Amino acid sequence: MRNLFFGDAVFTFFKSTQVLQWKVILTVAFFLTLVANTAFFKHVIDVYSLSWSTLPFIVSLAILLVSVCVILLTLLSWGRATKPLLIIILMASSFVAYFMDTYDVVIDAHMIENILQTNLNESADLFSVTLILYVALIGIIPSILIYRVSFRDEGIKAVLIEKAKLFGAALGIALVVLVVFNKNYTSFFREHKPLRYYANPAYYFYSVGHYVQKFLSHPYTGLQIIGKDAKISATDVDRELVILVVGEAARWDHFSLNGYSRETNPLLKKEDIINFSQFSSCGTETAVSVPCMFSSLTRDNYEGEKAGHIENVLDVIAHAGVNVLWRDNNSDSKGVALRATYEDYKSSDKNTMCEGGECRDEGMLVGLDEYIKSHPKGDIVIVLHQMGNHGPAYYKRYPKEFEKFTPVCKSNQLEQCSEQEITNAYDNAILYTDHFLSKTINFLKGHNDKFETAMFYVSDHGESLGEKGLYLHGFPYAIAPEVQKHVPAVMWFGKHFEVNKRKLREKAKEPLSHDSYFHTVLNFAEINSSVYQSELDILHGIH
Repeated sequence: MRNLFFGDAVFTFFKSTQVLQWKVILTVAFFLTLVANTAFFKHVIDVYSLSWSTLPFIVSLAILLVSVCVILLTLLSWGRATKPLLIIILMASSFVAYFMDTYDVVIDAHMIENILQTNLNESADLFSVTLILYVALIGIIPSILIYRVSFRDEGIKAVLIEKAKLFGAALGIALVVLVVFNKNYTSFFREHKPLRYYANPAYYFYSVGHYVQKFLSHPYTGLQIIGKDAKISATDVDRELVILVVGEAARWDHFSLNGYSRETNPLLKKEDIINFSQFSSCGTETAVSVPCMFSSLTRDNYEGEKAGHIENVLDVIAHAGVNVLWRDNNSDSKGVALRATYEDYKSSDKNTMCEGGECRDEGMLVGLDEYIKSHPKGDIVIVLHQMGNHGPAYYKRYPKEFEKFTPVCKSNQLEQCSEQEITNAYDNAILYTDHFLSKTINFLKGHNDKFETAMFYVSDHGESLGEKGLYLHGFPYAIAPEVQKHVPAVMWFGKHFEVNKRKLREKAKEPLSHDSYFHTVLNFAEINSSVYQSELDILHGIH
């Protein structure tokens, strides 16, 4: 193991009883640059193909990364906090290296938010033997070496002088590199901005700082009440029963309704549904898309903290006297259902359709009849938050009888599977969503006599399945591939719901997005309010 990292000489150096702090910082900087930046250099070589002419610039990038890492570690490490800090950075960098190397994700501020909102059950599918190796080799073993180090007691003045020298040297080297390769870096920073997102640990340092800065500096306090004037028209005497299905990681181009060559929607195509083929998401991760969907804010002005301090569409329809229920088979509602009736269907305590630790989406339909009977007055809006196509373990997302496309990837380490095996497992999960949506429609049909019934399904975001080396989702929106932003959306209306389906099908061909969700839901519930904007309502003028 010693030879694997630094060789016997370096191990002996670390084992010595008295070591200068700056030497440890420099060693860690070199180690992280050379071992934890595979994804960074892979993407650099993809852009600047490796040759004798590009090699000097690529080497300069390595030198620049070391210099930046030294500067960061020098500024952050002080006194007794140095060893714990270096250990935390090594451990964090090992995780970051694994997810960048394996799934090609980047750790930006949105991903930091997503990580903080992810629970243990949701993240369990991401653990693998490879992850353990990354953490052991990049995180744990170097951390043990750091722990064994005893820093030489030099006094505050001597330490400050050492830090100043190290900082100055690193800064000087960085400036020299930038000047010498000025033409290359002009192109690098202007034309190839995404490459910087893979710099480990520099970029996730920046992302954490950006997230903390936004969290601490926002001016939002309390909860802003909106739509207090919401009411149902006095002429609307019929009760509404609306089910809003929030999908997970479904791609529009893997719905046969949108022309996919495989039959992944055999049941939905038999229903009188409205299919929206040009629907875009608000974000590329659940932590952004779900609260954004239900917020009155559009994607262009959406801020997570701001939205969290403003009531959402569920609050507005509740002001009008509508009964609201949220059932969740995913992580949670991401703050949307804080003031609504919330039921967790991720375990067999509630969900009666669980097997092998995996609870099925259709289990959320069980018992809904009892809920409806217990609310004999007022309209009802029910939200069903799917597990859907949550990756990377797509093969877990559907019962065995839905394994139509084979062979499937039966691993959470997608890099070990062929692209076809991954796609097969993913498509089987889409096939199960088709079944779930069909079952939801049939449930609503059973209440057609007493209610105006309707269903609105839309996925929170899309998914990458290995195209150009990208997997899963969560890429920064500005540079995310279309498959992470273009999502499927479907509406169904019961026999008493007044809507001009011909006109709606024409509108369904137009570009639409999550921006319309808030106001369309108000129309579904036939609610009038000052917060309603007709220009963002998909159903406006369709009745």
